[in-house]
Amino acid sequence: MSRQQIFGMMIIKHVKNNNMDCVICKNGTTKQGFATFTLEKNNVIIVFKNVPALICENCGDFYLTTETTNMILQKANQSLVKGVEFEIINLKFAA
Repeated sequence: MSRQQIFGMMIIKHVKNNNMDCVICKNGTTKQGFATFTLEKNNVIIVFKNVPALICENCGDFYLTTETTNMILQKANQSLVKGVEFEIINLKFAA
């Protein structure tokens, strides 16, 4: 498994299962769940709700897969193009 960080998001590549040791607290393991993530760029704030993530049961830090990260960045770029200053995107209902 390899990890990299983009815009403050930890991206996990080649995850074999939902449980991994947390690289932040080093005391917890992750479990599949949903997180809220805020992205700020060029004075634009976008809040993503119901983001599928691996969440540490100890510290609450979360990790996103490459696919989820790509989807979030695509939706964020669409918001930038629309010229919004603030947007809330609920991934549970976003197409």
